[in-house]
Amino acid sequence: MTLATTTPAAAQDGVPGPEDDPHIWLEEARSDEALDWVRAENELTMAALASDPRFETLKAEALAIYDSEDKIPYVSIRPDGLYNFWQDKENPRGLVRRTTLESYRTDSPEWETVLDVDALAEAEGKEWVYKGSTCLPPAQNMCMIALSDGGKDATILREFDMATKSFVEGGFVLENESQGGIQWLNEDTLLVSRDFGEGSLTDSEYPLSTRVWKRGTSIEDAPEIFRGEQSDVWSGASLLRDGDAVVHGYTAFRAVSFHETEHYFQKDGEWVRLDIPLKASPYGIVDDQLLFSTDVDWKTQGQTFPADSLIAVDLEAFKADPNGATKTLVWAPEDRQTKQGATITSDSLYVTLLDNVRGKVMKLDYADGEWVRNAVDLPENATIGINASSDERDEVMFTVTDFLNPSSLYYLDGEAGTMEVLKTSPAYFDSEGMEVEQFEATSKDGTKIPYFVVKPAGATLDGTNPTLLTGYGGFQVPRLPAYLGTTGKMWLERGGVYILGNMRGGGEFGPGWHQSAIRENKQRTWDDFIAIAEDAVARGITSPDHLGIQGGSQGGLLVGTAFTQRPDLFDAAIVQIPLFDMLRYHLIGRGASWIGEYGDPRIPEQREWIEGYSPYQKIVEGVDYPTPFLWASTADDRTHPAHARKGAAKLKSLGQPYYYYEEMTGGHSGGVDNEQRAQLQALQYVYLLQQLADDEQTGG
Repeated sequence: MTLATTTPAAAQDGVPGPEDDPHIWLEEARSDEALDWVRAENELTMAALASDPRFETLKAEALAIYDSEDKIPYVSIRPDGLYNFWQDKENPRGLVRRTTLESYRTDSPEWETVLDVDALAEAEGKEWVYKGSTCLPPAQNMCMIALSDGGKDATILREFDMATKSFVEGGFVLENESQGGIQWLNEDTLLVSRDFGEGSLTDSEYPLSTRVWKRGTSIEDAPEIFRGEQSDVWSGASLLRDGDAVVHGYTAFRAVSFHETEHYFQKDGEWVRLDIPLKASPYGIVDDQLLFSTDVDWKTQGQTFPADSLIAVDLEAFKADPNGATKTLVWAPEDRQTKQGATITSDSLYVTLLDNVRGKVMKLDYADGEWVRNAVDLPENATIGINASSDERDEVMFTVTDFLNPSSLYYLDGEAGTMEVLKTSPAYFDSEGMEVEQFEATSKDGTKIPYFVVKPAGATLDGTNPTLLTGYGGFQVPRLPAYLGTTGKMWLERGGVYILGNMRGGGEFGPGWHQSAIRENKQRTWDDFIAIAEDAVARGITSPDHLGIQGGSQGGLLVGTAFTQRPDLFDAAIVQIPLFDMLRYHLIGRGASWIGEYGDPRIPEQREWIEGYSPYQKIVEGVDYPTPFLWASTADDRTHPAHARKGAAKLKSLGQPYYYYEEMTGGHSGGVDNEQRAQLQALQYVYLLQQLADDEQTGG
């Protein structure tokens, strides 16, 4: 699969084509003409920003943090030890390595290298980026390793033996680059959802079918077990497997939109569609109970289960009658609560919650016909995540973090009833004298929108503070307080203020917070962000001359809408790996998969919603925009670099100042190694300092 798009040559259903868009040629990701343009833009940006005397210092600061030997080596728990993926200056592409819990408890664990990605890349002449592994439970020694050439989402898969630390000769191999993945049915059988050739991908370029692949046979001959429709976002089959590695049957799904999915269970060889809402899904098996989660109110069996709740059915009753098994409430959120991540150990379900954007953890067990809920004793007023858990025992690792205090890794041994701090990250910046405050802005429709401000305690509120405002506001993804690390070192220590917004469209307050700002109501997200900026100015925290904004992917669209709708409110805008041309986004990369979030520009009514804010079309002659910094990655096969490229090209055509930079490898997350990541950070913070802090501001 190539990265170049299959964009139509002419307009279709009112969507702009070449006659309307002189920059459409930049949608070809790797054409010679496009790459020549990228190299020329990179040279200009490097000349302007890397020549700043602060650049090398900033880059060194970022690289020291990324390469730090003292950072927490986060792990996964497997029967044969704790596994970690590690990158540093000696191993830029990384090592897959393992140790024991006893050794991990020490300050200097003894690590055993399982896979050296740098050595593999050098031996094969590839830009390999490690994308994880999928292993056969319960032993988890037989794995399929995912590798990406250059960092894009599409990967190849190869069978790897963790015991011998080697790829299996003659083992399972899927060398065609593709989205999708596999599941192990047993040691000789895989469920495979991939690009199988013509007719095997959806319109969003994701797999639409799953095959059962037996060892020693060709994947081309593997029988298909489930097939969705080409109009689906994606679809496929999976295994209903419990924590003891017992397979209870096949399940399947059809994502008919990004946020709506049909679910199926195979009974007596036939697929039975589950009678659950399109915004509900299976959640896991705990104590022989099958759990479901719902993002909408679910009316069934004379009951109404509220949105964001957990519902259970007896597993054996479900297998006998998938739609008739009795449903019971496990948990429902209180006001301003929402569940986040979850994990299932050998004995219990652990769920992380947000309570007014503060983290909590709940332990759930089913005993004597009742669900028992207990709070896990962890620090308050922090962001809490689940880092690792075991299928073999009742043990979990939690990350605990906030803006100013280094992250800590807690280890709970549920069987022993003990909790301990295993690791604490070093302090990467001096937070002495800094404080965190939470405020609320009033959005255009009167809704109160919370945001956090990190600043020096007692900072003078005279509007002169260089301030960076960031956020996301989409896909029910929350942006939460987390240790600022590089931002603290490169921005806060230099007198900057940091603001994190929690706009509608995100997941900070559950599915309702998200669903209130999608499709025809997506402008609410942009209104919320602008309201936060206006509120910060009104409080004297900053002023338009000193206020910059930053966001990536959906957050890049957020920044694009903000600086085109309110160019008077900002003096810097970092537009990272963005969506930008929203009238053609469904034709670029995997954009069609997000129609459920934004709408379909081919439908006149929905095009009208989108046309009202699409940043690419909103860049017009005669407006004095803040000088933006747009950056992307050539290897990004998710949002595709065309969005950022075309934004920069249009600004250039109008004589507007801008910066553009494109990393030639790295995928959706930017650089593939610490050196590239540090350079990207340094470029951005030089830009922010020039635009917001220097007496004489510059443009590109």
